[in-house]
Order: sequence, then C-alpha cells, then structure tokens
Amino acid sequence: MVQLRKVHGSENHFFLLDQTTLAQKLTDPELVALAQQLTNPATGILDGADGILVVDDSEHDNVLGQMRVINADGSEASMCGNGLRTVSRYLSEKYHTNQFKVQTLTADLQVSRQSDLAAQVPAFSVEISPVRFNPEAFPFQNLGDGALIDTPVPAFVSGLNFTAIAVPNPHLISFVTEDGINNDDLGNLGTKLNQPNEYFPDGVNVSFAQILGKNQLFVRTFERGVGFTNACGTGMSATSLAFAMTHANLADFDQLITVYNPGGMVKTRVHQTEDRYWIDLIGNATETHFIDVDEAELHAANVTDATTDVTETTEEAAYLKFVDSLPKVSSIAVKK
Repeated sequence: MVQLRKVHGSENHFFLLDQTTLAQKLTDPELVALAQQLTNPATGILDGADGILVVDDSEHDNVLGQMRVINADGSEASMCGNGLRTVSRYLSEKYHTNQFKVQTLTADLQVSRQSDLAAQVPAFSVEISPVRFNPEAFPFQNLGDGALIDTPVPAFVSGLNFTAIAVPNPHLISFVTEDGINNDDLGNLGTKLNQPNEYFPDGVNVSFAQILGKNQLFVRTFERGVGFTNACGTGMSATSLAFAMTHANLADFDQLITVYNPGGMVKTRVHQTEDRYWIDLIGNATETHFIDVDEAELHAANVTDATTDVTETTEEAAYLKFVDSLPKVSSIAVKK
C-alpha cells in the first residue's frame, strides 16, 4: 500500500502523490490517466479535485524536491502557487526543514514555513517567478507586438482593460466592479479563450479582480484546464503585480497585499529590481485526508472508494473556522 494525500491551498484541492514512495514510478501517460480518473467527482474519490501534485526527487543542486502539476483534464501546468504551498509543507515535514527550494517545471523556487494563520492552519510562503510580459511567453497573438498592460480589448469584454502576465503560467487580468465579479463575463471569456481562438492558442488563465481598498483585493479565476476554482495561487500573484503596476495610489511594492478569494484569503508581496519582478505568495497548506491505496490501482487509474482506506484529519474544520473569521467580501460560494 502507498499513501495519497488530499490537500488544499485556499480550497484549491489536489491529490498529492510522492513518486519516491512507489516501487515503480508512474509514467507520464499513467499520470495523465490517473489525474483524469481520480480528480473527476463521478469516477474518483472524495468529490474529486482540481489536479494532482506529483512530488519527486530533484537532481538540481541545493533543491529539496520536485513538483509537477497535472490538471484535471490531464494537461500539465507550468506552476501552481496554491499547490506549491502544500508540497512545501509535505517536504518540510518529510525532511524536517523550514526553508528550502523546490524544483518546478520552469524554475527552482524559494519556499519557507510561516506562522500559522490560526490554530491547525499551517502557512507557507512560496516564490512566484519568473515574470514575463512578452507575447511569446503566453503565447498570445493579434493583440499587438508588445506587452499588454492595462489595455482595452473590446473583443474580450467591452469597457474593461486587460493586463497579460506570465508567472510563468499565462494570466489575463482585469479589474472590475462587484457586478463584474458576479456576472457571466468571466465564465464566458474564460471558456472562449480556452477553446480554439485567435488570441491565446494555448489557452490562458483569466482573473477578474475587485479592488476593496488600499492593498486589498478580491480575485476570482477561471483556470486553464480546470474552469472555475476556489482560488488560483499564480492568478492571485499575477493580479497583485498588475494591481501594483496599474494602481500605484492603491497598491505598494514590497508591502503585504491581502487577497481574498472564494476559498479564503492569502497575502502577497510584489517585488521589483532593475531587471526582474517576483512575488511572495503566503497562505494555508491544509491536509484534509490520508488515502491508503494499492500501487497497482494507481498504475491502472482505478482509484475508487472500494480500493482505498481513507482517514480524515481535523484540519478542514480548523480552516473553515479561520475562513468564517474573515470579513465577508463576496457572495461567490466556495466549491466543495
């Protein structure tokens, strides 16, 4: 038997699989099949998830481990900030260290344990980088040859300005009113840009943000390969950078920004030097279930209630108590 974990950052749910604990590691096709089966609420367990976090050894110097992110549709994400926090916790407890680097698809990123957000709500800070604005980083086309920063795009949604930032996941961001958060524009645009289209041939994550006050946002994201999620770590990070770049009177570099989302709240801090931007993403790393399963069921993508032994933790109740203590800033319901 091997153990999966059900984890979340801001209710962005994943199954965590440590390949180093297996007698034989899953191949890439097996990981894709497992993600599609296990995360589907109809075919998997525990109401599914947004993806699988695959932990493995890293061959890079001074790096503790590797994280890959397989989305629910089987595609692979460049990065996942919410997922990285939970992987950081797992590696921190496995190797008994609180500050280290984790290898992701495009960069080795610094992570560190932070003070708990509340009782039984452990928190981690993770580096979000590299940051790019050039069209080739997304890619995008038919939107000009340079960066897209606070620019009207009537073909998307009339009356809104958009900013495109890759962190390295590609994100399209717009600042909207409360009505803009709650109406159908985000879902319609996210669906459009993640089907065959003339602007983002590989799709794009789309975030709408409501400015709540000085260094305060509410962010809702339609994720590429997933759809609406309770939170998107790289989306909140990219949106925080766009906030600081385009609303200098309301957002500060090198200061904490509070970012609410349908699944709770995180803190971000955006940085700029002469040649680069990067973001700190600080939030919960919650483990809700431990799942014992025969390794053969993983290879066969056949993980069901009948093939697992599930132990529930008390951390979800603690996290929901923490969320209940937060200000009510949106009517968007948390997706269970």
